[in-house]
Amino acid sequence: MKRVLMLVCCALPLLGCESSGEQELRDWMAQERAQTKPKVIPLSEPKQFQPMPYTAEASIEPFDKLKLVQALRRDSAQVTANAGLIAPELARRKEPLEAFPLDTMAMVGSLNKVGKPTALLRVDNLLYQVQVGQYLGQNYGRITAITETAIQLREIVQDATGDWVERAASLELQEGAKK
Repeated sequence: MKRVLMLVCCALPLLGCESSGEQELRDWMAQERAQTKPKVIPLSEPKQFQPMPYTAEASIEPFDKLKLVQALRRDSAQVTANAGLIAPELARRKEPLEAFPLDTMAMVGSLNKVGKPTALLRVDNLLYQVQVGQYLGQNYGRITAITETAIQLREIVQDATGDWVERAASLELQEGAKK
């Protein structure tokens, strides 16, 4: 019994070595290659270019030197006006709260101190009192109004072209905010 079992165990792996239709597969692949033909879609003919005549000869010339000089004068006048926004800000002494960005400040309350609205700001776990006219943030922000729920600011920032422009910003009351 052991011999028969041993003989069967040795014969089983040899059955796997028999040609298992490999040649049949190769024949089928060769037949498919011979029958398959690529489908090439022909390109359409390019359109003929038709030049258009320039008919704006009587119009204003876009490259006129006089027009360019006027545009440069207008731009320099605007730059001078915008520089007037930042000049007073550069000449004054900075206040302590201008060292911090606005997003690190939190308005935590407001009160009236001697008839003037005063806001309480938390910056780096310290409490500051601020009033209208004081400066906040790193963009030359000046407090323009204080309400019970917000501080309104006017900031002077550079736009994408490098010109100085004014923009409005605000700090909202942060009730229950813990840092």
